[in-house]
Amino acid sequence: MTERPRLVVVGAGPAGLAATLAAAARGVHVVLLDSAAEPGGQFYRQPAPGLGARRPEALHHQWRTWERLRDGLDAHLGAGRVTYLRDHHVWCVERESTLGKGGVSNSDTPTFTVHALLGPEQERPAAVPADAVLLATGGYEKVLPFPGWTLPGVVTAGGAQAMLKGGLVLPGRRAVVAGTGPLLLPVATGLAAAGAEVAALVESADPKDFVRRTSALATQPAKLAEGAGYAAALLRHRIPVRARHTVVAAHGGERLEAVSVAALDPEGRPAPGTERRIACDTLAVGHGMLPHTDLAEGLGCRLDGPNVHVDDEQRTDVPGVWAAGEATGIGGAALSLAEGHIAGRSVAARLAGTVPDPRAWAAAARGRTRQRAFFAAVDGAYAPPARWADQVTDDTVVCRCEEVTAGAVRQAVGELGAGDLRTVKLLTRAGMGWCQGRMCAPGVAGVAGCELTPGRRMPARPVPLGVLAAQADPPSENPSVQ
Repeated sequence: MTERPRLVVVGAGPAGLAATLAAAARGVHVVLLDSAAEPGGQFYRQPAPGLGARRPEALHHQWRTWERLRDGLDAHLGAGRVTYLRDHHVWCVERESTLGKGGVSNSDTPTFTVHALLGPEQERPAAVPADAVLLATGGYEKVLPFPGWTLPGVVTAGGAQAMLKGGLVLPGRRAVVAGTGPLLLPVATGLAAAGAEVAALVESADPKDFVRRTSALATQPAKLAEGAGYAAALLRHRIPVRARHTVVAAHGGERLEAVSVAALDPEGRPAPGTERRIACDTLAVGHGMLPHTDLAEGLGCRLDGPNVHVDDEQRTDVPGVWAAGEATGIGGAALSLAEGHIAGRSVAARLAGTVPDPRAWAAAARGRTRQRAFFAAVDGAYAPPARWADQVTDDTVVCRCEEVTAGAVRQAVGELGAGDLRTVKLLTRAGMGWCQGRMCAPGVAGVAGCELTPGRRMPARPVPLGVLAAQADPPSENPSVQ
């Protein structure tokens, strides 16, 4: 009997898990790859088993949804319909066209090889063949620079949440949570519930912007109820909320000791006379999320702004490649689950040689439409201060890998004529370090006053030269090849 068509899903968060379950339930052999030691992604991040967490559900909401995903994955693993490869850090998806009649390349029926690095050291290679690929690579935090942001004790909001969920540890005893975006709410309340003193929640968004979007927000009563729950938790833990405020600077010697915050004027600048200093040993800061699109860009997938472009089936414009979840637009777990389910069913039908019937996932499609509309409204309300870059001093490091200051970036623009992000990079080395601009690009672009443009990166993460040199070795020698 011929082997069932193989789908490789990259990412075991909500979108990847939903897609895996949907495809496996319809006869597709799925290989699920993820960089973490346990499935769940950031949203359902689990404590390490050795920590002996007695009530991990206390760190999550939508726990029953996670149990359904986990139990479904376990069932498919036991039946041999899914192969789960943990600690696999994917750095490239190689697309190969099949040969049709007369040896002519057929780009409409490609095959793929997914290349990964194994384990925490990320030094050993793995290669996984596929007939189709589904990218559920998630998103990452956007953090904009400000004076003092490189001090020990300043962490991303998601980083603080990951420490709590995955390591059951607090980043500090007295914290300020700041920036903008819905992630700040669970971070602030989660830290407080775990025993930290949250000195302030500093949100730059204006509450009036939410009032203007009441009709759009009202379409998702469950989300409004969730927000009300966070508001109640803020009151219960006596967390001061400073709306329409921003962090001006972080202060300290060897580590963080305090932050200065100020109210924002109508132009998005700190209002004179409103600055105040808050003592803390932790600043958890974030300014929204950006999609992880490196693998999609490497494959040549079209982007719509920062998001991977997909059709109603979650297909990209590259044959054989689907995308779902935050990679196609930041929208939370519920949207990721809907998109993953649609993508998994579409893949199953396409690999079976049939035309998918959208009526089969009509409920998920309706949910997808509602969630996208809701988060479009939310995204319009949450925005960094319009003039945030004006407060970044010339001696503030904006590219941490290469230690490039804001002054050097401004010199490249004002004196050397740089007019785009790539030219700034060439003139200053901003973005040429370990992260290749993935973390610093929004800040560098803002300071430079130029557009944040995606760069097609290959590979998608740093790769040892020995791994690249070994690509000519027979793939059967690799223990992770299925």
